[in-house]
Amino acid sequence: MTAVGNHKSVLLVEDNQDLAATVGEYLEAGGYILDYAADGLTAMHLAVTESYDAIVLDLTIPGIDGIEVCRRLREDANLDTPVVMLTARDQLQDKITGFDVGADDYLVKPFDLAELEARIEANIRRAKGHVARLEVADLSLDLQTMEVVRAGQSIHLSKTLFEILKILMRESPKVVSREALERELWGDDFPESDPLRSHLYVLRKLIDKPFDITLLETAAGHGYRIYDPGQ
Repeated sequence: MTAVGNHKSVLLVEDNQDLAATVGEYLEAGGYILDYAADGLTAMHLAVTESYDAIVLDLTIPGIDGIEVCRRLREDANLDTPVVMLTARDQLQDKITGFDVGADDYLVKPFDLAELEARIEANIRRAKGHVARLEVADLSLDLQTMEVVRAGQSIHLSKTLFEILKILMRESPKVVSREALERELWGDDFPESDPLRSHLYVLRKLIDKPFDITLLETAAGHGYRIYDPGQ
């Protein structure tokens, strides 16, 4: 399954139908697109034939267990999709084994659904940090060359404008609060004036004004976001 628009796609591998339904309903309510697998073979088939932002993988599944599934995805399929392992095992060696075969995170049952979502989000963000290019609609940002292009037109941005755009595109379509933007841009050393407002004004003129569709939106009282209104 490929993510539709900016909705994140997750492969949930869990043979307990009640737990799978509970987790699935929670994540789908949060805007995720889900595929399900109840055994190792199905999980491997879906993982290598579809594209996911993250895989939530139970260890004790029928057929090929979660450890072997993760190992094969990493070593044989060369798949780098973030994997969050779910298990009732809380022994340190079990966790070490999971990490050794390529798991990115480890959550012991029973777990809080909000924590699972937070871990999925954190691992997706880390994975995106290694992506060379961010894209929203016809706007693209190259993290290596710092080139910004919209509808085939190159856009020249200052370092600060580039950083603002990178943050907003990385989190798209979510709203990023003013406080979060300022913290990531300047840490605890906030400027005395209000440069963010001016930077956003200039950014909007550069990436939106020459084009028919507006991508940079102000969510009054909440923050800012870059999103594709056509999705």
